[in-house]
Amino acid sequence: MATGTVKFFNRKKGFGFIVPSDLSPDLFVHISDCLDSLVEQDKVTYEVELGLKGLYAKNVKQIRDPMSAAS
Repeated sequence: MATGTVKFFNRKKGFGFIVPSDLSPDLFVHISDCLDSLVEQDKVTYEVELGLKGLYAKNVKQIRDPMSAAS
């Protein structure tokens, strides 16, 4: 499973982009491939798939910070 940071996400339009931690090119993400709601700067895990228009992120899930959950 890969990790990255949400660069942009427009909930009304239903898509956004993730910056992969390995600095590979940004990945498109569609709202239907998100397991959690996303906002900019969220840290996420995801799987990379090859679609008709290139690589995209699927099964996108926020990485929860255990310290913030304890507060």
